[in-house]
Amino acid sequence: MGVARAAPRACGGAGAPPPPTAATPALPAGSLWFDGAPLTVRGGRFTDGQGREIVLRGYNVSGETKLEENGGLPFASVADARRSASALRALGGANTVRFLLSWAHAEPVRGQVDTGYLAAVTEQMRAFLDEGIRVFPDFHQDLYSRHLFDSGSWYTGDGAPKWAVDAGDYPAESCGICLFWGQNITQNAAVQQAQHDFWHNAHGLQDAFLTTARTTMEYLRQHLNGAEFADIAGFDPYNEPYAGSYDSGQTSRTWERDLLWPFYEKFRARMDVAGWQDKPAFVEPNLFWNANISTQKQEGGLLDAGTLGPGYVFNTHFYDQKAISGILMWGKAADGQYASDFAAVRDRAAAAGTAAVVSEFGHPLSGAVADKAPTVLKAMYQALDSREPGARWWTNPAASGPVLSGTQWQWDLYSGRHHELMNGNPDKVLTSGDAWNDEDLSAVRLDDSGNVTLRQDARLLDRLYPSATAGTALVFTYEDRSRDGSTTLTWNPVPSSLPNVAKLVGSGQYGVLVWRSGDGTAPTELHLPASFATASTTVVSDVGTAYAPPAYTGAATPVAVAPEPGGTGSRRLLLTDTDSGALHFALVTNGATAPSADLLTAARSELAGWLAAHF
Repeated sequence: MGVARAAPRACGGAGAPPPPTAATPALPAGSLWFDGAPLTVRGGRFTDGQGREIVLRGYNVSGETKLEENGGLPFASVADARRSASALRALGGANTVRFLLSWAHAEPVRGQVDTGYLAAVTEQMRAFLDEGIRVFPDFHQDLYSRHLFDSGSWYTGDGAPKWAVDAGDYPAESCGICLFWGQNITQNAAVQQAQHDFWHNAHGLQDAFLTTARTTMEYLRQHLNGAEFADIAGFDPYNEPYAGSYDSGQTSRTWERDLLWPFYEKFRARMDVAGWQDKPAFVEPNLFWNANISTQKQEGGLLDAGTLGPGYVFNTHFYDQKAISGILMWGKAADGQYASDFAAVRDRAAAAGTAAVVSEFGHPLSGAVADKAPTVLKAMYQALDSREPGARWWTNPAASGPVLSGTQWQWDLYSGRHHELMNGNPDKVLTSGDAWNDEDLSAVRLDDSGNVTLRQDARLLDRLYPSATAGTALVFTYEDRSRDGSTTLTWNPVPSSLPNVAKLVGSGQYGVLVWRSGDGTAPTELHLPASFATASTTVVSDVGTAYAPPAYTGAATPVAVAPEPGGTGSRRLLLTDTDSGALHFALVTNGATAPSADLLTAARSELAGWLAAHF
């Protein structure tokens, strides 16, 4: 059965989309003719229906799903979901969310899917789709299931329903000497055996999960309209897979080959039957494949899966466990700290012939290592943007590699205001942080007036990035000038060899994009952070130069600003080229104040020379 899509719109000038029909439901407020096209994977990149390269940036929504207080849902109400979606777009600069789902709540009784839960999931998911935010659902688990843990345990889990735990004869859970909850993965025999059973389909557990996943996807397909379903980017089948324990003679690599990859193939087949055949599965390798502590690292990365192609996306997580330990990394992160870690993600995805997404990354915002968070997160975003450190970016830009997609962990509206009975224990009511195993990673919270407030520097989170490139993005960097306390972090200063560019940027934020144009007519888009007020934004590009760019009116305004979908007031910069296969560049900065025409011309000449020298 074919998947119904919003019909393509004729190319032309600016303005609202044509009136909706049954085949083309209304798009979010602020949408233009090139918005609303479904996402596909082509040539190892995410692309939209206009052939533009897409970068997904956003957050996980949210760890609240791992708790019981709201019944395995990210939000207590649809109203909260809408409030969160609006803030996520306006404050967090996001165009995508990884939307957590709970198997335990989707199938609380074996063989009986709770359509009430799926209906609530759909309505909360719709809150983000209505803002023009892409969504990829994730059946989440950590430590397999909360039902493995006793009411007085130090730890808890989430994922599998009680009946799935009852099906196995698991030992009393115990982590032994554990400083961090994640050690349960390899030290808690109950968790290890339960995971082992799942991957071996003991008691039909995996079959039951796959059936529930198919039913969930069918429900979403049937209850979202065409425009909403077009913004479903794909599906993450299983969070942070691990064998639990290896069979005799088995290695991490052969486990991926013989058990994990066949599971993904089965999940892919369920997607096809459910009407998701045009959407990729966001598949994760063994969670330890890219651990940055040598004693934790295990060979993996779906090395034996061959070319994944458009049906799959290479999906991985990254946390700096050295920094989190408080022992293995003294001091703070620096320029290029994670360049090699994220280069490994790029290289593995390229070898697999598909796009990549880092669907979890982050750092604790309270506790003994919280002081590292501003630099750790800046270094992670830097590595998403480019594989080159700032110190080498201007002199070796061609080595930057593709801009990576990523969703930060996490966006929890209820941070610090939870009321979670840990493992159902009324004597252990958790309210602080994430209310889950002492974690505290949410980028936001509600203030005393109920307003969504950032807990991290807005300069770090609300970023300039190329959300859609008309062709192929070759090089991108963004100097966010985010703060570590009162210190401004500048890791990529404009070099003295470009004096007019440096003068134009001054102490402001800036980004540079180099792209090769494609065959389409839709413009290149960069998200404009709130710190880039239109009246103080300067663009220097070979397609045009502008201070305080005008409103978009089509190809007649090659450098222009337009609202982003959703009606939140967030904006995007639109750059329109009129050729194919040509190199283009754009510098975007908020550092200039009424720059002269001579300065703009001189900066443009310097950038053109720099481009010619390096490409």
